[in-house]
Amino acid sequence: MLSRMSGIHARDLGVSFDGVPGPRNAITDVGGVEVGYVTRSAGHVQTGVTAILPRGRDGVGVPCAAATHSLNGNGELTGRTWIDESGSLDLPVLLTSSHSVGTVHRGVVDWVVRHHPALASQWLLPVVGETWDGYLHDINGGHLVPDDAGRAIDAASADVVSGPFGGGTGMCCYGFKGGTGTASRVADVGDEQYTVGVLLQANFGSRPELRLGGVPLGRRSAAPNPMAETDWLVRDGENPGAAAGAGSVVGIVATDAPLLPHQLAAVARRVPLGLARTGTTGSHFSGDIFLAFSTANTGALVSRIPAGQTPPLDRLRSVPWGLVDPLYAATVEATEEAVAEALVAAHDVTGRDGHRAYALPHAEVRAAFGA
Repeated sequence: MLSRMSGIHARDLGVSFDGVPGPRNAITDVGGVEVGYVTRSAGHVQTGVTAILPRGRDGVGVPCAAATHSLNGNGELTGRTWIDESGSLDLPVLLTSSHSVGTVHRGVVDWVVRHHPALASQWLLPVVGETWDGYLHDINGGHLVPDDAGRAIDAASADVVSGPFGGGTGMCCYGFKGGTGTASRVADVGDEQYTVGVLLQANFGSRPELRLGGVPLGRRSAAPNPMAETDWLVRDGENPGAAAGAGSVVGIVATDAPLLPHQLAAVARRVPLGLARTGTTGSHFSGDIFLAFSTANTGALVSRIPAGQTPPLDRLRSVPWGLVDPLYAATVEATEEAVAEALVAAHDVTGRDGHRAYALPHAEVRAAFGA
């Protein structure tokens, strides 16, 4: 039985998914991973911050093997070049609104200075990803402050929920209200069992594309789709020229399987396959960026070595390449369900300038799957 602390789930509406989920069916099924939210939802302010801590607050500064992948580059993930160079990640990962990246970046630095001053004494490269919430949110209003990043980190725990929370507060997905979605899978690899967890900030896709469980729900839905109208784009005589399907998705994959950085890059490349199961074709204006990390091999991949110390050579265990397929499958399966969770957990929202986003109707999902 799933014990995740939240409301209704896609499975409750009759949608079936491949694979075996962990007990929470969330990224925090990977031991040590914690997630925290700061949510700002009131009228024209529909935004927030999500913090993903690979090893919890006490593990900040302890590297994880990590890698990234970009399906489409119309987005931002700060710190990515160092992850790709070093194959490691030793800070929390923060997700937010496109125009709040700098604010959250500063907030991560401030939090590390307060709680891990030795780590902050030289240099920090915070990892902050974004998607665009400007349809519902006053994106240029500066409504987040640096301390919101620290509050999201301080709020992190294993009890994560899907829905319009944290950085996902103002997001829309497939022309419905979107947000944050998470799911997990247990994978048998040889004689070992590992967990793969995925968390998405889902803000992508056009309405006709949406499929759940292979059913074309988007084109069948009777729910209003004001985002498909172009009039709202015209402000002060300016038409930014965005298109339906724009908006972006950032995906974080965690696993306790011992994987090398280039194996994690291969895992990150599988996230788009899970997204494709839900219908997206990857819009030109959608920034689709993914990060995968492993909590195994604690103590390896250290770059910050105190002066005068000569540490031993790194020793890393890894899953043989010939056995990685169950981890790929787990990533694809968890990604697919995470999208569904973001949609099903949403509710109707009225944001800035009266812009309205409607949730995927539960009755339509039940009818489609005979629940």
